Amino acid sequence: MKRRTLPVASALAATATLLLTACGGGDGGSKANDKIAGVESGGAKASPSPSADSTANRPKITLPSDLTDTFESWKTGDTTKDAVLEDVAQRVDATNYAIAQGDPELPALSFYYGGGALADAKDWVESIAKDGYSITGVNRYYNAKIDVFNSASAGVVYCEDQSKAFAKVRKSGKVIKTAVNDDSYVVYTTRLEKNKQGVWQTTKLTSQRGSKSCTP
Repeated sequence: MKRRTLPVASALAATATLLLTACGGGDGGSKANDKIAGVESGGAKASPSPSADSTANRPKITLPSDLTDTFESWKTGDTTKDAVLEDVAQRVDATNYAIAQGDPELPALSFYYGGGALADAKDWVESIAKDGYSITGVNRYYNAKIDVFNSASAGVVYCEDQSKAFAKVRKSGKVIKTAVNDDSYVVYTTRLEKNKQGVWQTTKLTSQRGSKSCTP
């Protein structure tokens, strides 16, 4: 992810706004495909991160007490689609956990990311840690639309509501609250590939803020 030199105040504001987009691949300004053909979104029931069913030896992910990821209607009733969505949710948790820990080498990242997306995720986590930030609050993920291409590849588009999530200065614990606007809502477009362990790894990921498919 490219970085620019900014005045201190501007840099602080930019970091506080953008660090919450744990993109893990692709730039925040890329055009995301808001819909996957033939897939409808579910209802509005909220649930915590799902438990993965794979027999793979999954790394333990424990978010800090001041950080919560919620996933609305993250079940379709289809076994394959639900397995894909579960690993998307685990990848989201892994990314936010790595940011909270300030650890770009967290094993959970390489477990749920693959290809170029893994390198981008590590760079992203490292840049946030170097800037001295963490995250706090509630990240809400919703409107997941999934298309299974074949037995080993799939695509998922989903939204994130960051209106109740904020940057936190790591040393002082100060929470940097920002006003809620269209940029508080992000659409992600991802590609996943199933590895030999049966884990659906995210290999490509792009994000776009303020997408009409995600804003209320």
